[in-house]
Formats: sequence, C-alpha cells, structure tokens
Amino acid sequence: MDRDHGFDTREKHQSQVPALQLLVALGFTPLSQERAQYLRGGRLRNVVLDDVLAEQLMRINRFTHRGREYGFDLEDAHEAMRRLKPTPDRLKGLRGTNQDIYDTLVLGTTITKAIDGDSKSYSFRYIDWERPENNVFHVTAEFSVERTASSQTKRCDIVAFVNGIPILVIENKRPTESLKKADSQLIGYQNEDNIPQLFHFAQLLIGMNRNEARYATVGTPRKFWQTWRDEEDTDEAIAPFANRVLTAAEKEAIFSGDFAGARAYFDALATEGDRAVTAQDRTLYALCRPERLLDLIRRFTVFDGGVRKIARHQQFFGIRRAVETVQQHDMSGARKGGVIWHTQGSGKSLTMVMLGRALALERSIENPRIIIVTDRDDLDKQIKDTFKSCDLEPVRATSGSHLLDLVRNRAPLVTTIINKFDTALKNSKQADDDPSIFVLVDESHRTQTGRYGGHSQFAAKMRRLLPRACYLGFTGTPLLKKEKNTLSTFGRLIHRYAIDEAVADEAVVPLLYEGRLVEQQVSGNVIDRWFEKISEGLTESQKRDLKRKFSRMDALSKTDQAIRAKAFDISEHFRQHWQGTGFKAQLVAPSKAAAVRFKEVLDEIGHVSSAIIISPPDENEGNEEIDQESKDLVRGFWSKMMARYKTEEEYNRQSIDAFKGSGDPEILIVVSKLLTGFDAPRNTVLYVCKSLKEHNLLQAIARVNRLYEDDGTEKQFGFIIDYEGLLGELDSALTTYSAFEGYEAADLAGTVHDVREEIRKLPQLHDQLWDIFKPVRNKKDMEQFEQHLADEALRHEFYARLKAFSRCLHISLSSDKLFDVFDEAKVDALKRDWKQFSELKRSVQLRYQETVDVREFEPKIQRLLDDHVVAMPASVIIEMVNINDPDALKAVVEETGVSEASKADRIASATRRAITEKLDEDPTFYKRFSELLEETIRAYREKRLSEREYLKSVVDLASKVARKDRGRDVPESIRGDEDAQAFFGVLVGQLKTADNEPLADGETAAIANAIIDIVKSHLIVGIWSNEVAQNNLRNAIDDYFFDVLRDERGVDLSVEVLDDLELKIMGLARARFAV
Repeated sequence: MDRDHGFDTREKHQSQVPALQLLVALGFTPLSQERAQYLRGGRLRNVVLDDVLAEQLMRINRFTHRGREYGFDLEDAHEAMRRLKPTPDRLKGLRGTNQDIYDTLVLGTTITKAIDGDSKSYSFRYIDWERPENNVFHVTAEFSVERTASSQTKRCDIVAFVNGIPILVIENKRPTESLKKADSQLIGYQNEDNIPQLFHFAQLLIGMNRNEARYATVGTPRKFWQTWRDEEDTDEAIAPFANRVLTAAEKEAIFSGDFAGARAYFDALATEGDRAVTAQDRTLYALCRPERLLDLIRRFTVFDGGVRKIARHQQFFGIRRAVETVQQHDMSGARKGGVIWHTQGSGKSLTMVMLGRALALERSIENPRIIIVTDRDDLDKQIKDTFKSCDLEPVRATSGSHLLDLVRNRAPLVTTIINKFDTALKNSKQADDDPSIFVLVDESHRTQTGRYGGHSQFAAKMRRLLPRACYLGFTGTPLLKKEKNTLSTFGRLIHRYAIDEAVADEAVVPLLYEGRLVEQQVSGNVIDRWFEKISEGLTESQKRDLKRKFSRMDALSKTDQAIRAKAFDISEHFRQHWQGTGFKAQLVAPSKAAAVRFKEVLDEIGHVSSAIIISPPDENEGNEEIDQESKDLVRGFWSKMMARYKTEEEYNRQSIDAFKGSGDPEILIVVSKLLTGFDAPRNTVLYVCKSLKEHNLLQAIARVNRLYEDDGTEKQFGFIIDYEGLLGELDSALTTYSAFEGYEAADLAGTVHDVREEIRKLPQLHDQLWDIFKPVRNKKDMEQFEQHLADEALRHEFYARLKAFSRCLHISLSSDKLFDVFDEAKVDALKRDWKQFSELKRSVQLRYQETVDVREFEPKIQRLLDDHVVAMPASVIIEMVNINDPDALKAVVEETGVSEASKADRIASATRRAITEKLDEDPTFYKRFSELLEETIRAYREKRLSEREYLKSVVDLASKVARKDRGRDVPESIRGDEDAQAFFGVLVGQLKTADNEPLADGETAAIANAIIDIVKSHLIVGIWSNEVAQNNLRNAIDDYFFDVLRDERGVDLSVEVLDDLELKIMGLARARFAV
C-alpha cells in the first residue's frame, strides 16, 4: 500500500466493515441497505424480512399423515408469522414481549391441517435448532428503524437475521472510543420511545471496537455486559475466515450505499496480504458462527424472574464439558460425573439451571431426571426458587418419604436436602438403577466429604438409593489439598473458574483486606488518639456523649469489653465512610449472644442501624453459649422476634428484604446463617469478629464481592475488615496463614488484596490529575484553570480523573493503614488538592452551564468531604441562566468578582443549551444561530476577540435567539407567524421552477402556509402515537407536492428531495403541534 495512503481510523474501516466481512465468511449472506428495506416491504417500522421468513417457514416445516409427507402452504406461513409478531394488544413491555417471542421461537407453534377430511394440529418451527444448515442467515449494515410514534429513524450499525428474524444487533466504534458508548447506545435503543420493536426479537447484543468487545442480551444493565474468553478457538482457526476473499456479489452488497466509498480502501488492503486477527474477530467467531449462535440462544439463555440472562463464557464451557462427560459410561454402565468449581459470584445457581436445560434438550439422553441436592433448608428453597424463576418447575421434597415417592414416580425435576435420603433409603425396598438420573449436588465439598458431621453418611445413602445415577458436584470455593483426593467420589474436575479469573472478567469486584485492631483499655494516650480518630466529624457535644458511653467499658468483663470496643470502631468506621452511600455491611459475630450484644451497643451509640439474623435457640446451642446469662440473652431476643414476626420464616424474609433494600438496617449481624448462598449486591463491607478458616472464610468474604450499581453509584471493591487477625498484615502468601493453610497457593490467586495496594496508587492518580493542567502557566490563577477546561472533552477527562482520585482517597482515608504508607504532611497535601479540584469542578460546571446532579458527588465521596476535609460550601443546584429573561442576562453581566470571559462562557453555554432544546421547533433558524455562536466562541479562543468583545457578542446573540430575531430573512407575509417561518425555513432553497431556478420567497411562504393548513386539518388527539393517522398526513402531503405543486404549478421535484422534505416536515409538525 502506498505510504501516502495508510490505515483509516474511521469506524467503518476499523470495525464495521471488518465485522461484516467476517460474518459473511461465517455463513451470513450480506444484504445492501436497499435490499434489506425491500425485503421488509419498504416499511421502516417493520424489522422482519417477511419474504425470507415466509419462504423459510414453508421450506423447513413438513408433516406426515398416514405415512405420507406433506408441506405447508403460504397461508400457513402467514398464520405462523401473525402469531410471532406482537400486535399492540399483545405487547407486555420490552422484557415481557421479548420473552414471549423467545418462547415462540424455541418452542414453535402448531398449525391445523385437514387432509382427506381428517383435521389435526402439527408442530411448526420458526428455526431448525437441530440442523443449523437448514436455516438461512443474512446480515446488513446501517439498518434504519422508525422510532415509536415518530417519523424519525435510528440506524443500527449491524443487524443479522436467521430466517428473516432479527436476532443479532451490533454497535461498532473506533478503537479510540470507549465501549461504554456502544453499550449505552444499544441500551438506549431499547427504550419505549426509541426502537423497541427491533429488540422484541433480538437475542444477542454486542458492542465492539477492534480491540475489545462486550456482549449481553435484551434488558441487561450495562454493568452486566460481559467479555467472552474462548477456551477452544485459536487465532490460527480464525485467520482464514478473517481473510476470506469476498465474491463479487458479496462486495456489491457490502460496498453499496453509505459504504461505496470504502471499497477502494478494502480492495487495497487485501492486496497487501492477510490482516491480523483482532479481539473483535475473536468475539464474533466465538459467538456468531451459526451453530454457536443458535446454541447460545436455545440452551444457554434463561429468564430469571423475567430478567433475560445469557451464559458467561465459564458457564458455557462448564456446561459443555459436563454434557460431554455424562455421555461417557463406566464399567457398570453408569454415566461418568465430576465437579464444577466456579468461584462464588460467578452465577453458579444459574449454571445449574442451564445444565438442567442442556441435559433435558440433549437428544442422546432419553427421559432425563434431575435431582438437585443441597445441605441446608434455606439453600434448598433458594435453588428451587431460582429454577422456578427461570420457568422450570421443580418439586421440592418435603420429607424423606415424599422424596422416595418422587423418585418412584419418576418426577423429572426435584430439589431436596441431602439428609432426606436417610428416611428415603430406610423406606425403600429396592434401589432405582436408572442411568438417566442426574444428581446435581450444590456445595459438594460439604455434602460429600464428611467434614460437616454426618453428611458423608447421607451421601453414601443417596448413592445406595441411586446406584447408577450420574453425580455432578458444584462448589464455589477451591478444593482443599485433602479434598482433591475425594474427587473420585464424583469422578474428575470437569471445569474450573477461579477467583482471579472472575475478577479479571469483572464478574465480581476485587476484595480489599485490612487487619484492624482496637484498644480495649480506657486509659492513656493510645486510647485517646484512637477515640479521636473514630469520632472525626462529630461536634464536641457529640464527642463528649460518645466518650461517656465508651467509658462504661471499665466495669465490663473482658469479653464484653472486646465486643464494646469493636462495636464502637465498627459504628464509627461505617458512619464516617459508608453511611448514606447506599452501600451496606455485614458483621460476623462469634456467637448468638455476641450478636445480640453487638446490636445492643450499636443501638446505644445510635449512629448506625442494625439487625440480627440467627437461627432459633436450642438446648445445646453448639456449646457456644456456656453461661446462663448468654442463653437467656439469646432466648429473650428470639422471643421478641417471634412476637413481632410470628414465624422464623417471616423473620428471615423481612429482615433479609430490608437489608437488600435501600433503607434500614445498614449493618446485618450474623453468626453462621447468611455466610453462604446469600446475595445482597449492595453488601460492601464485611466486619469479621469471628475466627473463620478455609471454606467458611472464603464463603464469608464472597458475600461482599457482588457487582452493584445504583443511581450513578458503582461498587468498586468489597472490603474485609478483620478484627481477629486471621490474615495478619497480609504480607505473606495466603497459604502461610492458618486460615488458608489447607489450600494450594495457585487456587487462592486473587482472593483478597492488601488495602495498601490501593493506597499506593494515590500519588499516580494525583499526578494524572495535575497532568491535565500542565499547559496552565500560572498554577495559582483559577481563571486560567477554568479557561483551560473550555473544551468539553477535556472537562470530562478532568471529571473522570478527579473521580478516580476521589475514590482512591476515600478508600485510603477509611483505612488505618494510610499512615503506614504516607506521612501526615503528604496526606494533608492530597486532601488540600482534592478540595481545590472539587471546587474547580463546581465552578466550571457553573461557568459552562452543565446539568449537575443535586447530589454533586457520589455519596461516599460526600462522606469524605464531611469528615476529612475543611467544610465546603453546601451543595446547590447550578442556577441556569435564562436567556429569555433580560434581567437575568443583565445580572450575569453586572456580577462582580467574576471575569468577563467567565460571564460570557456562562451566557454562551446557556444559549447553546436553549438552541439545542428548541432545535426541532425551527431547525433553520436555530442552526444558523448555533453556527454564529460557535464562531464567536472560536474567535475568542483564538484571541481574535477581547474578553469584553466576547461578552458583548454573546449577549447580543443570546438576545436575538430569545426574541427570535430573523432580521430580514423572511417575507413580509409571514413575519410574526412563527409556525409559517419555521416551515418556510425547511422549504426555502429546496423547491425549484421548471427552469431549475429557486422559487421566489413569497411563493415558498405561501406553500409553507398551505402545508400548515394540511397538518392542522389532520391533527387528532394522539396523532403522534397513531401510525394510521400519521400515514394519512404523509399521504396528504404527498398529494399536495405531486398533484398541486408538480402537476399544476410545474414545481420541479425529485423523489429524493421529496423524501427529505417529508421527513423534515413531519418532524417539524410533531415539534410544533403537540396534541
């Protein structure tokens, strides 16, 4: 390739066309934009290629009657299409409609046919799932879809079809653009006022650029979009597809319309040799080759409580490996099993659901029966609820006898607790040796190894009752060294997805660990310094009250002193750093009595709210409550709970629901319940006040690793605050600590990170923030800083870097380890700069009239403001300048203490915003003033205008925009008529005489008035949500243009000009005539 013609960085060249080329190589037939529109009947609101679908439905469907095969006709195909396409009365919102269509696609429908007077219903498919090659696959680019209740359209970068049904939507970006923009666009398209009809059918969504790609499905929030890591594909396998030469017909289809200009570039690129395989190629090859795409849709998609979810890569390959494994048999004829280790937070419960579906759909397995086994009643209920929410109906065994009945009656899907096998075996007269029974054992490290009492005995009884069943174990924690030998109980390790992999995939948040010790003696300077730290941010009166409560410790036992000291530290740590942020915490107490005591102290302090979840007291209590006072304390608490909630189940349900919500309690105190199998995504801090080790510790800390995002607040880390010294200073390999000594080091990689690792990032983030202002000569002149941030892109980069620095500073200030890393002078400098930059942010947001959240900062950053930095001014909503109010403009001009450039920027930004808001109401007028405003700003930035001239110019422009001053640009006949002026602006210059001369302004003004009369005569209530009424209006405008202007008056009109004018007129009518 010529050196003067290097690579092209545009989106089409770097992402969109390469994606099209690869999809074509994988088996998709390309369609030009024109051809795609033709195949859907020329209707931009329709998203199905009707002709393709009708033809395919007749081709892939056959039925047999009395030994003879028959085909379906076009009428049958149209009936099936009517059932697939939702009519307005069948719409159930985005997710509900998408699920209905998914069910129809996967399950098919039935068509009634009468042969020789014999009428029967026959199965009818939309997609041949078993034989992908029987389907047809198409792909097109720049797929235009008309918005709901609008004549405006949105264009999707790439849409792919199976049998004419749109199932894949792709948004492409340049390598320099963030994928967040692609994700956000695809999410925005799904809104009710956008193009939801496309996403009623879509099954897979991908946002991509050349260097990365993320996938999701309809309704998926952005934080749950995933990266795919393939375990089978290689670049060597992908390269031939990425470099396959297109046929002439394929080139003609791809390089047409908007893409015609790109053909020469790609022709030249091909002559230079093969291109390298990219991350985009890997994702498309992994997810979109036809057989894989159909498999993902059919077997690896579930609706969990109405929320659509598609498999992550580890779920896909774990299930694939499991299905492959169970098709092998041992010498006795039993299917081989094994263990799936997928770390906690990686979707283990849904993996079990998907595996259940995959086994049920596997053609080589006849009449599969699935039994889900757990070791706790609450987990049994949770698994059952998960299956049920995914539209699978398991039967929950209520007793050992009920379990035996379910086995005897060959129930297809059962959930049970493992100890029920004891009674089931006693009552059974013979074993069930069906090799198509699949036993899925949750937390198999507990139920099978015998480390937890008698579970291994129950496991043995389970195997005696079901001797030839296939056993598949699931665990969320690594296997201990001694447990790895027990893999033979199940077979082998089928699939592994460890903690470090989940963190790298951003499937869970990383965990930060801090060992924290508290003083328990009320004497000396040490306790005074500790107390001063935990009471930071309180008034002197509040500090005196807190110290009075704390001083009661000297009369307490050593045990109660320890609880009280930890409770004070926890209360103030949470108050200072997490209260009001939307995040919550869990406190692990060593016993039920300790849990009650922790709550009593927290309530006495009164700064944080808390609740307790414990099991009911019994006579033994596991020997944890050895004195009568402790037993009475627990029983007293339990009596209060039962008086309030009536039953244990209701007590658990309401307490857990409240903790998962945004209100009280802020801290949930537990002992052993809710340390496993409990997901509350806003749970962020784990205060460990109990000795835990091995599986128990790993499961406990995983309670705070779930993703969470709400109202702009995103969880970055989970925090482990260790009061027991379980991992000391975390300055050695994890396996050197007794809590983890039973594990292999490699299996614990990435489990927790020392909080000091984050603290050490502060200087770099601080430097990156200052780097933005390197060109500023006078670092003490705030005006220069603000002028430097005039560019919107640079401003947003400043906001992003400030946010990153703020988050790291918050983490650091919440930790006792901060002063292990930096001295006090350094910390003070960091806080001082943070305050300075935060004030700068507020000032530039006011200056450039940006819309700002009332909250201003993330809540946790606000806590940092309140407790660690000199008080900042109260957060206020930025007052927007109203350019329609002359007094408001005058007030800005006369404001003191502010530079004239700052005043001008405020007015210019307000004018820009007003133009944007009103643009649809009069595009010609507002576009003209937008250009004048941008030229004025540019002139000032380039020093062609002084500050005073800049201010005078923007005030003049703002005033003209406010009073709609058009000067002499419109004919006398329509001055004062804003509607006519707006339509005149759209028409002027577009209409020509037969001699190709522009129409006179007066005649164009008359045409504008005529069109307004047509619009007004067709206005009815709800017209802009009534497609029929809009079509009637379009037809009337068409008739006027052709019958009156062209045929009667001889106005020259091309179809292209007419289409463009009609689109603008309909948009203008919508903006100006809302009814």
